[in-house]
This record gives sequence, structure tokens and C-alpha cells, in this order.
Amino acid sequence: MTSAIRLPAAVLLPGTGSDDIFVRSVFGGPLAALGVPMITPAPAPGAGLAEAFLAELDRLADRHGTVLVGGISFGAHLAAEWAVANPGRCGGLLAALPAWNGESGQAPAALAATVTADLVAAEGVDGALAQAAAGSPGWLAEELDRAWRRHGAGLEAGLRAAAGRAAPVLADLRGVDVPAGVGGCADDPVHPASVAREWARALPRGRYGETSLAAMGRDREALGRATVLAFLRAL
Repeated sequence: MTSAIRLPAAVLLPGTGSDDIFVRSVFGGPLAALGVPMITPAPAPGAGLAEAFLAELDRLADRHGTVLVGGISFGAHLAAEWAVANPGRCGGLLAALPAWNGESGQAPAALAATVTADLVAAEGVDGALAQAAAGSPGWLAEELDRAWRRHGAGLEAGLRAAAGRAAPVLADLRGVDVPAGVGGCADDPVHPASVAREWARALPRGRYGETSLAAMGRDREALGRATVLAFLRAL
């Protein structure tokens, strides 16, 4: 069955302050089960984070031809932005935990990124991590500890760049006529499931899959499976 699908290589981008290691932990198993090669570019920390990822998508599409693009949170925004601008090179979309439509405004994820950037500016990465760990589940605190340290001195600027960047508006998503799986978490106040469902309804071939942060705490691939299964229903 998987050989009959013949999906292109998938390029998956991480969210704000996250990294390629986390993306692989979420999508690696579900895509491997389909025989889909997965490429996970590492973030280029700093204010040019978004532009670096978009340039990498261009480079990989030039190399591979049609690609399946996607990501988590801000990575999903950038993948969708690229898909809107490259209809002939995008073979599908895997959007996990999109956080807003259009301008970020008062979106919870944008506010959280700005507050975190302010904390990093005031307390440094170590101080910000100590405060984040105090209010986060153990698994998430471990992820943040690794990823934020990898971003290092570029973390604050990257957070601010993501918080201020517009996501595609729903009208733009209506022009992305490729199979699209959108994944949400029912218990995530920072990435409301209502936003993911809006994306899925706007995308002409979009389907929605849902899991929970609680499930991700036990198994990171829960989010990847929900998103990939929604994508398979869109084929």
C-alpha cells in the first residue's frame, strides 16, 4: 500500500525555540511507516530564523522537485507560507499545532513567545529555563532545556521574529490545493485546537486530526500520527 502512494520527501520545520531533534521525535516513526524520507533542517538562531528556513525549503525543492512540507507551530506557519507561494513545488502539507491566522495579534503563542523573549533578555537562557521548568511538565522542560541552549544567544531574537510574523490568512490557505493534514491538541491553550480546525476547513483538501499534550507526554509521536493520519485521509 505505501509503495502505491509514492509520496515525495518530507521537509519538516520546528516551532519557535524548538529544534530539529523534536521534529524528528514527532514525525519520524509515522513517516517511516509510509516509507517517506524525512528532512529536518536545524534552525538558524536569530532574527533571520524564518528567512533561513524559507530559503532552505527553496533549496530542497530545487534539489528534490516536489516536496511534502510541514512543521510544528511556527514551523507549520512557515511551511504553509511556502506552500502558498510555491503551488507547483508543494506536494502536500503536514501542519501540526498552527497557532494563529494572519497577523499574530493577541494570539496566545505570540504572547508567550514575547514574554519568553523578555525573560531571556532579563535573566539569560539559564534563568529563563529555570522559570520555564517550574511551570512545565517534565518532558517539556527537558525539550526546552536542550533546544533553548542550542539557540543560545540567538534565542531572544528568534522568539521575537516568530511572534511578530504573520501566518497565512485563511483566504490564502484556500488556494493551497494539495493533500493537507492538520494536527491539533485538545488540551493545548497556547495552540488552540480551534485554529487547527479552521486551517483544515480552509484548505481545499484539508483534514483534521487530534491528540493531546497528555498523550504527547507519553509518546511524542502521538502528534505526528494524528497529523499524518489526517493527511492520509486527504489523499
